[in-house]
Amino acid sequence: MRIDIATLFPEMCERVFNESIVGRGIKNGFIEIYAHNIRGYSENKHKNVDDKAFGGGTGMVMQAQPIYDCVKAISALHKTPPRIIYLSPQGKTLTQETVRELAQENGLILICGHYEGVDERVIEELCAEEISVGDYVLTGGELPALILTDAVARLQAGVLPNEDAYSIESHFSGLLEYPQYSRPEVWKGRKVPKVLLSGDHKLVSEWQRKMSLEVTKRKRPDLYRAYIRKQTAGFIREFKKAQTLYNAEKFSTLKMTDEELKYVKRGKMRMFKAEKNKGEYVILTDTLGIPKFIILITGKTGNFVKFRLIYKPKKEENND
Repeated sequence: MRIDIATLFPEMCERVFNESIVGRGIKNGFIEIYAHNIRGYSENKHKNVDDKAFGGGTGMVMQAQPIYDCVKAISALHKTPPRIIYLSPQGKTLTQETVRELAQENGLILICGHYEGVDERVIEELCAEEISVGDYVLTGGELPALILTDAVARLQAGVLPNEDAYSIESHFSGLLEYPQYSRPEVWKGRKVPKVLLSGDHKLVSEWQRKMSLEVTKRKRPDLYRAYIRKQTAGFIREFKKAQTLYNAEKFSTLKMTDEELKYVKRGKMRMFKAEKNKGEYVILTDTLGIPKFIILITGKTGNFVKFRLIYKPKKEENND
């Protein structure tokens, strides 16, 4: 993959992307990253790239011509048409999903604005999409361009040691990462969780998964809710694919403890206390909201309901 940054401060960009992990990725040939000085394409004898804004107002606006000629010259260096991005506070917010999408491209050209921004006509002429790194304003587009470059570069094969180096990190799966610990085992009276010292990889993996959910729920409830919605929608799709006996369209949910879910799974629980009605389809989830089973309420006795387990995913069946 090739990434080109069109900027007024190429040295600033080069000092950053030539360092650390990304720098090693460039050196080892896993990714190409270049910075180009927009000023070098100015037709003005003084190499000016900005002028006053029509309509008045404070500040200067970067002119269309130098940006356009710079981007066109860069595009000619690409084997296939590159995706052109203008880093702007008005753009869509950069997310890990967008990063993954951009990482699949053969080439990117990133335009860094300055002053009061750039002439709108060059954005239109280049069909550039706008991306923002957050709802705030910076003095220039270099830092946002470097953030995007770093996020995309680390997903290129070979830049990081293996896929696990990024696939388990915050946002990649839609969740925040679980807490991390290192030596010593006790620091200022705070101990590393025992499970991480157990050597039991299955238990460690389960703990990491649970903590990832808990951390996301506590710190980013918006991400947590979106993740649960996605998991539930996928669970329902799999249920509908797996059976043809039930025409369920509406589902309610009910959280259960791990112990209760074990009883349901093994057929040792046929009745429980809940405000559910006969004929209702219920998704049973664990305490963190992850869907586990689907039941059909078959009867009611007082405050207790009877049910039939009608869907158990294959991974749960294999764990019987």
